Amino acid sequence: MNLNVINIKELGGILPAGTTALRGQEMRTFSTIENAFLTIENGKIAGFGTMDEFSQNDHQTLDISGQCVMPAFVDSHSHLVYAGTREEEFNLRLQGASYEEIAAAGGGILNSAGRVATTPQEDMMAQSLRRLERLVAYGTGTIEVKSGYGLDAENELKMLRTIKDMNALGQATLIPTFLAAHAVPAWAKEQGLNDASYTKYMLDACLPTIQKEELAQFLDGFIERDYFKLDALQHLIEASKASGLPLKIHVNQFYDIGGIQMAVAAGALSVDHLEVMTSEAMQSLHGSNTIATLLPSCSYFLGIPYAPARELIENDTIVALATDYNPGSSPGGNMQLVCNMACAKMKMTPAEALNAATINGAAALNLSGRKGSITVGKDADLIITKPIPSLNYLCYDFGTNHIQTTILGGHIQ
Repeated sequence: MNLNVINIKELGGILPAGTTALRGQEMRTFSTIENAFLTIENGKIAGFGTMDEFSQNDHQTLDISGQCVMPAFVDSHSHLVYAGTREEEFNLRLQGASYEEIAAAGGGILNSAGRVATTPQEDMMAQSLRRLERLVAYGTGTIEVKSGYGLDAENELKMLRTIKDMNALGQATLIPTFLAAHAVPAWAKEQGLNDASYTKYMLDACLPTIQKEELAQFLDGFIERDYFKLDALQHLIEASKASGLPLKIHVNQFYDIGGIQMAVAAGALSVDHLEVMTSEAMQSLHGSNTIATLLPSCSYFLGIPYAPARELIENDTIVALATDYNPGSSPGGNMQLVCNMACAKMKMTPAEALNAATINGAAALNLSGRKGSITVGKDADLIITKPIPSLNYLCYDFGTNHIQTTILGGHIQ
């Protein structure tokens, strides 16, 4: 569809061609034009400017007086594909059980793994598509989706094939990640595997098929004191070099065991969570191209500390925001709410939050050339708000969906 969107109250997220990510002071401005137009041709942004500069053409025209436009959100960390829900564990936590205690009793990741194993792929896909439809309505255009609830080769590949099948439907852009190290299952412990040897086994068992069928674009692992330690991370680093799949690493959610420093030294694309930070970890990220992906809705739901966004931004770190959408620690994928939490709980400004949820999220998926900003030539992945005072209002008024229309690849959803 070729389309002119006219009389835009505020068009935001405008960046020069070639901008890959924003850091430090650069994040403080979410560039906007008032009383604007934007032209879409062949699924791409073909032009934009003030209404004074608009020239009528033969494209379809959409007049949105009083409404705002910005890039669709890029959610660079999620576990969108899963089977079943875990509200019973939520109840247990409210009665005093910790995340670690629930996991030790067979809940948590192991609970979801059991459900994935017993749910037909078609059913898991149907559940996941319903979730995706809601996320698109809330303004998400691109979402990274991890495996990790399979915990054996058969079911990890089942998850990744589900993501690939969903992606072929074309509603949103799904970016698959092979989460090779999420939890050590009972069968692996019975065979004498520890966290490191299990990680090596999963990489060896899955990567040939993943590469043959093009099932993943990134590798990931849950690097934590009680999950996977630095020897497991070393296996992921070696597999990344051998396969060419960049690293996106869960790290520093509960403890600092040196995972950030090791991941940054290995050139990881992103380190995600970062609720617990030491001066050594902070220093390793200073000026680095490794992106710090923060997940405030996980902190909210688990009642754990929020990542130090303010300090990271002032540390000249590239900061992205994502949902961590998953059934155990963040059962919601609303990026508008994530932006509000980033402002209210992590002291980010609305401009910083919106940049972190668009261009820096795209950078955390190596998609800055296609997604995350209003730039001529990029994919026309856009959100049109309901009538609101300004784009900053998205970060201010929480609990309401302020998106009227999501446009993906130039197609109105």
